[in-house]
Amino acid sequence: MTDGEEPTAGDAADAETVVRRDRFAGGPARGFMSSLAADERIFAADLAVDRAHTVMLAEQDIVAADEAAEILSGLDAVEAAGHGALPDGEDVHEAIESAVVAEVGAVGGKMHTARSRNDEVATCIRHRYRADLLDAAEATLALREALLEAAAEHTDTVMPGFTHRQYAQPVTVGHFLSSYAGAVERDTARLLAAFDRTNESPLGGAAFAGTTFDIDRERTAELLGFDGVVENATDAGSARDFLVEGTAALATLTATLSGLSADLIEHAKDGYFVPSDDYASTSSIMPQKVNPDTLELARAVTGDVSGDLAGLLTTLKGLPRAYNRDLQRATPHAWDAVDDATEATTVVAGAVATGEWDAEACAADAGAGFSTATGVADALASAGIPFRTAHEVVAEAAASAPDDADPETLAANLDTAAQEVLGESLYERVSREDLSTALDPVGSVAARASHGGPAPDAVADSLARMTETHDDHEAALAARHDALAAAETDLTDAVNAYT
Repeated sequence: MTDGEEPTAGDAADAETVVRRDRFAGGPARGFMSSLAADERIFAADLAVDRAHTVMLAEQDIVAADEAAEILSGLDAVEAAGHGALPDGEDVHEAIESAVVAEVGAVGGKMHTARSRNDEVATCIRHRYRADLLDAAEATLALREALLEAAAEHTDTVMPGFTHRQYAQPVTVGHFLSSYAGAVERDTARLLAAFDRTNESPLGGAAFAGTTFDIDRERTAELLGFDGVVENATDAGSARDFLVEGTAALATLTATLSGLSADLIEHAKDGYFVPSDDYASTSSIMPQKVNPDTLELARAVTGDVSGDLAGLLTTLKGLPRAYNRDLQRATPHAWDAVDDATEATTVVAGAVATGEWDAEACAADAGAGFSTATGVADALASAGIPFRTAHEVVAEAAASAPDDADPETLAANLDTAAQEVLGESLYERVSREDLSTALDPVGSVAARASHGGPAPDAVADSLARMTETHDDHEAALAARHDALAAAETDLTDAVNAYT
């Protein structure tokens, strides 16, 4: 191509690009450096950023209105052709610019006035990542809804509670499930907070030192639905801590999923929880098996997402300020993490919503392992015996009781232990009726009516509060979606004013 000639579509497909020209255009390292294939994820984001930037340039009289119209029509053509039609390039940003120049001529090169790929790519990443974070938050809301609905159905379903995977105290299915609803509630809050810090615009920071042009950074932020701008131009292009925050929130979410999955797998083994066939599989040779495979895979996702967080932090460690090409390797960790975590959350929500709880199996084991022992110790303490002394009495009785001891045997052992430790019959302090209630798993659960406890009324109160917070988060999520949709409409209107 000679001086003065405008590039053609064929020229754009060659190794030479409008950014690199014939310098650094070839060699075996080009493929290693290219992120074009992976950048398909931010193709739409880049087009939005290009449009907003072009509109701002026209509004600021940095480019003429008719030039902006040509650039915007070129972007429309690139969008219609799709990512797959882009010419070769180091990344989607260079490829789109080359395609626009090939479409409308040299005027297309004015699109890149007053910016750098550094602030451009940072803006595109934030533009797409914020949407992914909202998708992840939406998945947590669906999981919470499934947990809260199942918990509400089982506020009276007594089941064994465990510590160290040993029978500990009787609780209810509703209490167990709401414990995870509380954890996922915090996961939602972390994702919404990560969205808010992601939703700031780096555009206009240029390479790292700002620009000589009279740009309006707030205008492009507004057109793209950002809440504001990243203040410092160097920070704008180089910061990736928003990816760390989001990935850390996702890693924490998957740790919650892993714990829930592990518990449901154990409860399925014990016959308390029966997963739906839609979320289970059978053995290739053992036809009787119903394996909770989806929950096992969801449990494993924690390793993947935690690995992404470690990889991201390691990539960012020790980077000098401003843009470094290392950052190209950082973003895929964030994409992988949000995809894996969102999918796993959706699957676990489905497993919770469709699974069934066997109330009889739960009740049969609710008192196993003398799990009502703490309730008996509390009853003695209520009668004026120091709790440590009461603890000693019950421990003595438990040591001599068989694992499958019935309430009558336990009562006899307790009376014997009381005479040895206290020097008097247990019934000098506790009535037979109160002891019978304390030894009964249903009575034990009913007695634990403190805030957050497993008593049916206490669980119902907790569920009401959790439902209110769920609704608040749902409204907050909807408000963020609405704001982004409104900005998209505003950008379309602004573009249409030129085209």
